[in-house]
Amino acid sequence: MSLRRSSARIIKKYSYNKNSNCTSNEIEDLNKTKEDKISQNILLIKSMRQNADAPVDLMGCHTCADKNADPKTFRFQTLVALMLSSQTKDQVTSAAMERLKTAGCSISSLLEFPKEQLEELLKPVGFYKRKTEYLKRVCAILRGKYNDDIPNTFEGLCELPGVGPKMANLTIQIAFGRIGEGIGVDTHVHRISNRLNWVKTKTPEQTEFELREVLSKNEWSTINQLLVGFGQTICLPVGPKCLDCLLYKYGQCKWKNVNSKKK
Repeated sequence: MSLRRSSARIIKKYSYNKNSNCTSNEIEDLNKTKEDKISQNILLIKSMRQNADAPVDLMGCHTCADKNADPKTFRFQTLVALMLSSQTKDQVTSAAMERLKTAGCSISSLLEFPKEQLEELLKPVGFYKRKTEYLKRVCAILRGKYNDDIPNTFEGLCELPGVGPKMANLTIQIAFGRIGEGIGVDTHVHRISNRLNWVKTKTPEQTEFELREVLSKNEWSTINQLLVGFGQTICLPVGPKCLDCLLYKYGQCKWKNVNSKKK
């Protein structure tokens, strides 16, 4: 399914101004199909996210690897950051990566570090003891099977201990610069996609499968950061700021937090 039939329409882009008096009728009605509704939703979310000031923008995994490192090290550090990010705030992941890079974030270094030292470097990352074990095992696999590099396929990445579909998709996008092969679906993407009725799913894996059917491929590589930032700043897991949301204001989202208060 494609959004191409909608792309020829001229859509007025509104700057985010929660105090404006615009009504939903002033936004072009694209809601003839699910794809059209999603296209309009994305435009409004991009408008709210134009300042790119959410934690994911400033400290997300795409910022954690040393951009001056050699390609293998850059790819490895990207994978490490994504492994640490599970059940962990971006700020905590970023700080842990800085400690690792200072100590030496390479396959050789992580293999040489005593378990206790690596745990201290990762702490307070969520489940840092388990992730220490995963990193040790992953480094051994990368050294023995991949010539000190990381797998370059989704399947190969998912075979690594502690690496799931979301991490694999984002690793391919960030570390290898390949887009259109998958969608990184975390709790924010899963929650918001269901709140907006893009999908009706129970798991992130189901959400990715359905999003592949309704999202244009040119959105696949950007939708994660877009929705994660939206979920961190406005569409919060608990107590979402519905009265500050253009989607609610323009009638594009029927889900509402009754306790929401306007800024």
